Amino acid sequence: MNLFTTLRSTMDRFQFAHQLLACFVFLIFNTWSLNAQTIAQVAKPTTQIDPSKPSNLYTQINANLEWQSSSSNNLYGVRANVQYAFNPNNLFLFEVPLLYNSKGSASGLGDLRLRYFNVVKRNVSPSLIAVAPFLDISIPTGSFEKGLGSSSWSVAGGLVLGYVVSKQLALFPGISYVHQTKAQTNLIPDALKTTSNGIGLQLNASYSFNSSTFLFVNPTPSFLNSNGNWTTYWTGELNFNKIVKPNKLKLNAYWGPNFTNKIHVYRIGATVYL
Repeated sequence: MNLFTTLRSTMDRFQFAHQLLACFVFLIFNTWSLNAQTIAQVAKPTTQIDPSKPSNLYTQINANLEWQSSSSNNLYGVRANVQYAFNPNNLFLFEVPLLYNSKGSASGLGDLRLRYFNVVKRNVSPSLIAVAPFLDISIPTGSFEKGLGSSSWSVAGGLVLGYVVSKQLALFPGISYVHQTKAQTNLIPDALKTTSNGIGLQLNASYSFNSSTFLFVNPTPSFLNSNGNWTTYWTGELNFNKIVKPNKLKLNAYWGPNFTNKIHVYRIGATVYL
């Protein structure tokens, strides 16, 4: 009986991995096809886009294969987001993760994410190129019981500045107010459920090696207060990007460490610009 259960669990893992890979390939292929059709239908000169600066807003679809490693869970899956630029200064993001927890043999939807970004001022000076408020919301759609979600709403609102240091280096420091609700799961006793409030910071240094290759280095510490107790979360992002087809296709590799909770997120993926 144990052997049968083990074989069934192994088959389920392979089946889910196959479905994730198929979903990833399907998404990239179809967005690429849509982009190619659009270009064919609208044959007009375009200016080459520059995604090395986060304040440059473009409509795009991103798809990534993801692995999250921690002491309690190992998550594998696909994380995709659609970013729609209403105009050069306003962008909306919608992100969907599909995850598999190998330690709990569970799969499903992770926490959804919504983000709105608005560049209210550009080219304030030769160095200060952008002033942009933003709103970031994480929705607890993933199952906490299965190890796929946080069970808490998270809302962050703040401001990012764009500052050019040199032709190769630009900084995008930001600050935000962060609010996290009490966990909704029944696995955590009510006495231990707390609401957290505090400050989030980011640096986000963008370094361009050339016109097609660039790197984001983004320390993102946060300082949250729960029932009078402050906790510092040391987190960050390292994101290497390579433009394969200008204005069309970009590849990327990502590492997102959470040193406080000992969680590491790894992603490889592609971006199609529409």
